This record gives sequence, structure tokens and C-alpha cells, in this order.
Amino acid sequence: MTSEETSTREAEAPERPSAGWTVAGLLVVVALAALTRFLEQYVPAATKGSGFGNIAKSIEYPVYAILLGLLGNAVLTATGLRDRMAAAFRTEFFIKTGLVLLGASINLAVIVSAAGPAIVQAVLLITIVFGFTWWLGGRLGLDHKLRALLSSAVSICGVSAAIAAAGAVQAKKEQLAYTASLVIIFALPSIFILPALAHWFGLSQPVAGAWIGGNIDTTAAVTAAGTLAGEQALQIASIVKVTQNALMGVVAVALTAYFAFRVERSADSPRPRAIDLWHRFPKFVLGFVAASVIATAYLGAVGSAAGKPAIDTVNDLRTLFLILAFVSIGLEFRVSSLREAGWRPIGVFGTAVVVNLAIGLGLSALLFANFSAG
Repeated sequence: MTSEETSTREAEAPERPSAGWTVAGLLVVVALAALTRFLEQYVPAATKGSGFGNIAKSIEYPVYAILLGLLGNAVLTATGLRDRMAAAFRTEFFIKTGLVLLGASINLAVIVSAAGPAIVQAVLLITIVFGFTWWLGGRLGLDHKLRALLSSAVSICGVSAAIAAAGAVQAKKEQLAYTASLVIIFALPSIFILPALAHWFGLSQPVAGAWIGGNIDTTAAVTAAGTLAGEQALQIASIVKVTQNALMGVVAVALTAYFAFRVERSADSPRPRAIDLWHRFPKFVLGFVAASVIATAYLGAVGSAAGKPAIDTVNDLRTLFLILAFVSIGLEFRVSSLREAGWRPIGVFGTAVVVNLAIGLGLSALLFANFSAG
């Protein structure tokens, strides 16, 4: 090889990020995460008693994290530093670690002992709403991967379900960021609208709680809305939401198989083998289930009161990793991919939310009308 050919090849080869720039990028991510945590705690306290106070205390950390990530993205892009630091924006690692830790907050024993109607509601609601959203997205010509993310988010548990689906179907980060944004936009007003509607409809607290838990897409927003609806409503809402969370792994397995056998298989390609599904399957789901089983066994051995500090510590770590993930999503976000999506994903998601509310109300009234906490 001549020296001229060597020089040409070196010029064409992608520039590998240096360790120094990667460390600098990681410091940016950590700094924005710390600022997210500060705003999450400071803004509600600073605005308490004001007209904005009720709204501020309902804003979750993904809102601050994504907005700060987008702001950091704009600054780093304008200064020409974004691509040099990009190796530190480890969205996938942060998200998967956070979701594994999420499993520790889901006590399977509670679900089995108290969630008979919740399990029925969750299975029916997820099946119907996921199927409707998938169908509508197909009618409007959405990309298969974006359809999977939107369908999972609106029918199961919002951002967490979208993340699991993204791993199963290998979706683009921009598609995940878009879906996460839609979840947040629709979840925030639901915190106030659903308890008000439950009161207006004259729903009992169990029915109101089941409706809130089955229809609001984030666990924190469910807790906030359940608190507004009443103590028993909060308890039922939490059980219903936890039940839906537990079904996230089942949907991830189904999506992995569907995309391997149907969506991405061409006429010339061989039939996928079981080992191919294993390679495609998001392994963090197994960690999620394992964490839930371990936490359930641990709390059963030491008792809920004694085990609470350890679970709280795991939950704090989970929140930290998810904040890092959402900051990274904002830092990695590229507007060009969203421009191609247009209005159709918003129409699909909004329509699915309305369908979810109507079906969820009917199932809640049917399954929890005569519910008694004992």
C-alpha cells in the first residue's frame, strides 16, 4: 500500500473519540442530572402556595431531564463539541440499568394476593388498546418500530414500556424521545382531569382508583392523581399500575418474536431460530423480573417495615439512572428524524388515549363496582 493510499484511508476513517472528551461528556451528563434533581425538589418548594404550585409539584423528573438535555444539545452543537462528547451519552446503558432496578419496587406477592380484578383489567386493557393503537398506526402508515413504541406506551406504563419496546424492536433513539415526550404531555393534565371526572361521574373510590391506575401512563402521575382521588383510590390505582408494569416483560417477548418472524424477515432469509430470538430478546427484562423476585423474597423474609430502607435506596438509584438516561436522550436528540414523523404519531397517540379512557372506565366499573378491601 502506498503512502498516498494510507493517508486517504486514514482521512476517511471515522475519528475515534478520545478518553478526555468522553470524560468531559460524562461530566456534562452528571451535571445536568444534578441540576434536574435540584429543579425537581426546588421548584415545587419555591412555588408552594402560588398559582403554579400545584402544577410544579406534579412535574416529574423526565420533563426537567429531557428539557435540560435538549438545552445542552443545542449549546454543544452550536460550539461544535457535541459529536466529540457523544460517546458519553449512554442512553441505552442508563435506561436498562434503571429498568432492572425498577423491578425491585414491584412486589409480586402483593399483586398475587390483591390484584385479581386488576390482572383481568390489565390483560384486557393492554390487549385491546395495544391492538387498536397498532391498527390505527398501520392505517396511517407509521413505521413499524414507532407503532410498537406508541402502542406499548399508551397501553402499558408509559415511558418504561416504550423503553422496553425500543429494546425489543431496536427502535431509533429519536423515536423513543418522541414517544417519551408524548407520554409526558398527555400524563400531566391527566393528574387533575381524571380525579375531577371521577368525582363528577360519582365513581366509588375503588372504581376511580382502577380507572386512574389503568389509564395514566406513568407511576408518579398515577400516585399524584390517586392521592387527589382519595386514600383507597390511591391503593387500588397503585395495584393496577403495578400489575400493568409486571406485564411489560410479556409484551417485550411478544414484540421480539413478532419483529424477528414477521416484520424483518424477507422471502430470501432463513426462518429465525430460537437462538435468534434469544439474541434479539432484551436481556434486561430478565434482570427486571429477577429484581422483582428478589425484592419480594427479601420483604417476605424481613418484613415490609424492616426492608423499606433497602428498597428506598434501590429506588433512589433507579431514579438516578433514569435521570441520566433522559438527559442523554435530550443530548442525543436530532430534530431531523422528528420532522419526518409529522402529525400522524400525535393523532395516533391522542386517539388511543381517548379509547384507553373509555374502555378503562368500563372495565373499572365492571370489575371494581363491588370491590371491598376486606
